[in-house]
Amino acid sequence: MTFSEIMEDTQGYFLHIINRKRHIGLDMITSSALFVFSRFYRLAIQFRIWLYDKRIIRYKTLGCLVVSVGNVTCGGTGKTPVVEVFARTLSQKGRKVAVLSRGYKSKDRSFLEKIQQIFQSKKHEVPPRVVSDGQNLLLNSSTAGDEPYMLASNLKNVIVLVDKDRVKSGRYAINEYGVDTLILDDGFQYLDLKPRLNILLVDSTFPFHNHNVLPRGLLREPIKNIRRADYIFLTKSDGSNRMRHLKNFIRHHNRKAEIVECRHKPMYLEDIYTRDKRLPLEHLKGRRIAALSGIACPESFETFLERTGAKIVYKHDYADHHRYTQQEIIDFINNAKKAGVEIIVTTEKDAVRIPRLDRRDIPMFFMRVEIDIISGRESFDQCITRICFI
Repeated sequence: MTFSEIMEDTQGYFLHIINRKRHIGLDMITSSALFVFSRFYRLAIQFRIWLYDKRIIRYKTLGCLVVSVGNVTCGGTGKTPVVEVFARTLSQKGRKVAVLSRGYKSKDRSFLEKIQQIFQSKKHEVPPRVVSDGQNLLLNSSTAGDEPYMLASNLKNVIVLVDKDRVKSGRYAINEYGVDTLILDDGFQYLDLKPRLNILLVDSTFPFHNHNVLPRGLLREPIKNIRRADYIFLTKSDGSNRMRHLKNFIRHHNRKAEIVECRHKPMYLEDIYTRDKRLPLEHLKGRRIAALSGIACPESFETFLERTGAKIVYKHDYADHHRYTQQEIIDFINNAKKAGVEIIVTTEKDAVRIPRLDRRDIPMFFMRVEIDIISGRESFDQCITRICFI
């Protein structure tokens, strides 16, 4: 068993613990230990925020428009499509835009490179990774990370940079590319660089998990900290009455933020290898399909597929950000063939991690998803224009 497989099994076990309400035996001991750790983690988070609030640690500014898009939970809110539409709209409105990402699960520098950096002066500071210079895609998904690569693939005239130090990558974007707008991808917890606009995403289907912070829950910080948000986007909204209760709950913690309801709207299917063949979603109706995903909320993806009228006869859900091997894909295809599958469908986020195969026994497509506002009469582009150009 490889190290990554061990880590995924461990992650699966802890998710099992935090998702259950009652435990017995060893699970109860583990759950209690996680709760204690979460209390300490919560205190550490609040102390860090207090240091910034009291200006003991100072926010940094870079003299341009900074828009932060993030969440308070671990994954599953549909952040990447929102970042994409913000970046595209701002670029089309004449802004010179750079997306700054930390590149979660991107390939790290080698141990030797890290040692060399320690002994180098600031003059030789390692620059951020340039995933896209706005015209050319320069890195693969393994080096860049899933989301930055996906953003760079879909966005023209937008710079995409990866670095944990987003103050450094922001300066680099300004100095090297003359950008005037920075979008912090997954930036709600990144306090070093002060945004002019703080956009918070909340998954309306499962807003705050069990209300516990890591590692007993999936919250990155306490719910009360949503008060930092200027705008709150309720993603995966269905417009039902339960949304009213969620809005009231959010209003209890944040009275100033505008709340916008939006949904992830499936658009079409696209061939994961050639990217030159698109099919309407109606193509799936009545067909036997296989669903492959390695995302935080596979249930949403599978629900989308079922709504098209397709019949899911085989599926496999991997851990979020799972990097597929050729053998895993071959095994999946073989099992799908045995189940009589006609089409394999995955997510766009997964498509960038699937290795290329010369033999394609079953057509493989990803589902393209875009953001659509369902509250109010304005389009998403109009909403962004109103938010960013006031």
